[in-house]
Amino acid sequence: MAIVLFEHFQQPNIRLYKDDAKVDKKIEYIISYTMILNEEGIIKKYTSYLKIEKGLSANTVHAYLDDLKKLISYIDSCDIKIEIFESIDLHKFIHKLQQDKVQPRTQARIISGIKSFYEFLLLENYITHNPTELIEGPKTGLKLPEVLTVKEIDLLSSSFDLSQPEGQRNKAIIEVMYGSGLRVSELINLKLSQIYPKEEFIIIEGKGDKQRLVPISQTALHEINLYLQDRNKLDVKKGDEDILFLNRRGGRLTRVMIFYIIRNQCKKCGISKKISPHTLRHSFATHLLEGGANLRAIQQMLGHESITTTEIYTHMDNEFLRSEILTHHPRNIHK
Repeated sequence: MAIVLFEHFQQPNIRLYKDDAKVDKKIEYIISYTMILNEEGIIKKYTSYLKIEKGLSANTVHAYLDDLKKLISYIDSCDIKIEIFESIDLHKFIHKLQQDKVQPRTQARIISGIKSFYEFLLLENYITHNPTELIEGPKTGLKLPEVLTVKEIDLLSSSFDLSQPEGQRNKAIIEVMYGSGLRVSELINLKLSQIYPKEEFIIIEGKGDKQRLVPISQTALHEINLYLQDRNKLDVKKGDEDILFLNRRGGRLTRVMIFYIIRNQCKKCGISKKISPHTLRHSFATHLLEGGANLRAIQQMLGHESITTTEIYTHMDNEFLRSEILTHHPRNIHK
């Protein structure tokens, strides 16, 4: 039966160093309480994640893998019991870095690499709990995330070739991600049954299976309805009947697919910024704050547990205010 939104709702492994068996064993130690004890190719998948989804350079990827090796070696030297490996062990590892007089910037990079590895494991559902979530590295200065301007968002959204099979789907993806500030994992798992068009809300299953209500714009709902006309023609795979965004074979999209869709379209538009799907989420929050939205409301919509995570956008808003002053204040206008 055709779905109309408003009626629907009532490869070889890459090794860290020469002793392959030892590497695999130590990776098992790090994530031994998970379901991936015998998983093959995990480092290859992680390397691909760093290169494609995080957009890191070859040198940075190499550094991240080398930093992971440092943690593995530390665990080996400390004879840590597999079943009790937790955040406290990571804190001890960080303390050792400090004792070894590792420079703060290097410490920050090592910790960032380890956190990235655990984020990858969580995204891939290898683990259900991230022991690095609350671990912070030394302060090395604030790095503000890249955002698109409203003009660039409009350019991106309007640039899809709607005569192509995936054109309308991809336009709807952009509008949903930007209009509701979704993470990529939340977007690809968004269900038809979680969309409430009359109320203009969607239910999002975020990190840790926590649900939250997020507003969805009329623009996004309109684009979804247009996309559903194409979706109704697909032979949907069993188990994905309720998934909103599907590939041409009727299966759910992957994070990598979303990355390629956005990156390639930005190139076609002439947008030269370093863009990832998360850029749309950053843009969502930044534009809300610039428009006067309450920081607590933005925190709830983004699904941040701590307000401090959301506060980075206040720094970005300060940059916006500075730009406005430089552009419009009489003392800064050169006649």
